[in-house]
Amino acid sequence: MSGPPRVEILVTQPFQQNTLLVAPADSDRCIVLDPGFGPQKIIAAIEKRGWTPEAILLTHGHIDHIAGVEGLRERWPEIPILIGTGDAPMLTDAKLNLSAPYGMALVSPPADRLLSDHMEFEVRLSPGHSPGHIVYVYHAAEPKFVLGGDVLFQGSIGRTDFPAGSQQVLVDGIRKKLFTLPDATVVFPGHGDPTTVGEERETNPYCGLRE
Repeated sequence: MSGPPRVEILVTQPFQQNTLLVAPADSDRCIVLDPGFGPQKIIAAIEKRGWTPEAILLTHGHIDHIAGVEGLRERWPEIPILIGTGDAPMLTDAKLNLSAPYGMALVSPPADRLLSDHMEFEVRLSPGHSPGHIVYVYHAAEPKFVLGGDVLFQGSIGRTDFPAGSQQVLVDGIRKKLFTLPDATVVFPGHGDPTTVGEERETNPYCGLRE
């Protein structure tokens, strides 16, 4: 993608998860990040804007972030699905993606591309909430922005009581992978309102650096 990006936030239920639509100002194409429950709502929002999705980017494989993938794939059969290598098995396993424990047993089509390096959105591995969680850093905007999934929230961090979770790993990753970005970098989390790297570095009670 090129040009100044627009980021639209769609809150999906029942987990109040943020599905993000990201498109350059000069384009009618977009990416869909972490499509949650209610794919028809997501599809309607894309069509209302006259956009065409060119990829589904997933930060991780938990059910609230992948529940809408199949519905989007039915609407746009050619749209590729991208996820970090470590979380790829979650897409097709209801136990691993935590839908089975919630009594839902939902799965997604498998990924078309596994990410562990970089693309126009720089991919940074940031486990701790899930073993293969990744975040996407967009450097071409001013300020930069991060599509962060369930790593860093406004005043909080992602849960670490799921299988393979680790608070220490998560906090270390935030400090090394996100807090090294400029203060003005905007973080679009998987739940809740956007925040900035500087705000969380200074005030976050779980991972902030202010003494």
